[in-house]
Amino acid sequence: MDSDHGRSSAGGGKDAWPQASDRSTEARDAPGAIPPPTPPAPQATAGGIAGLSFPYQVVAALALSLIGLLACTHVAMVFLHVAPSNTLTKQHGKTIDRWIYPEFEQNWKLFAPNPLQQNVAVHVRADVVGKDGRRTTRWMNLTHEDTQGVRGNLFPSHVDQNELRRGWDFYVNSHDSDNRPNGMRGELSERYVRRIAMLRLSERDYGGTIERIQLRSATSSVAPPPWSTEKVSTRPVHRVLPWWTVTPDDLPAGAEERSRDASGSAAHGREADR
Repeated sequence: MDSDHGRSSAGGGKDAWPQASDRSTEARDAPGAIPPPTPPAPQATAGGIAGLSFPYQVVAALALSLIGLLACTHVAMVFLHVAPSNTLTKQHGKTIDRWIYPEFEQNWKLFAPNPLQQNVAVHVRADVVGKDGRRTTRWMNLTHEDTQGVRGNLFPSHVDQNELRRGWDFYVNSHDSDNRPNGMRGELSERYVRRIAMLRLSERDYGGTIERIQLRSATSSVAPPPWSTEKVSTRPVHRVLPWWTVTPDDLPAGAEERSRDASGSAAHGREADR
């Protein structure tokens, strides 16, 4: 105890342990001193494709390559479709048309000097064979049904907006005024329009089998604004197509079975009447 007190008194009453601590600090700061080891930094985890295992990296790279190739092909086809006639379009015109029509057709009417100023409504009626014999339905306005699905809808369906309209434009542009096809696309447009009509008719129960359908369009000019002095007739002009016999290819999925059931019940009813 006395010796400890003496050592403490010899130092001017200060404790010796802080001096030892100061000496160790000076030793660390001295030139040539070896710094203490620093703890290792946490290893960063790789993200994206690099974070996947090798087999998944290969699959992801192949998928991205395929998507990129498909996108480049589509852009090239659309460019050749809207480009002026050239050597490539002359040699590969049919291939380009098969890629573009009917889903990716480009319509530039919005930018035409005289945009479309007409309302076109597409109607359909059907010949139905049931227990009471054959009857013809009234005209059904398919365009009006699509319009009802679009009005007031903040996110209208692309089908309601464009399927019927583009399908009818496809038919009109591939047929002459006598409804005769003017090229190879004529038959394709007829099948496309028939399937659209049968898809809508299959949603209703007419009590029999639809054997024939007929379509027509009612085209009326848009009335000019009140301040205009232009005189335009808004009376609709009809274009009536011939009757088409319904084939199994025209029926949507599941409609063929319902058609057979209806045909069987109709035949059974006629036999019972006899």
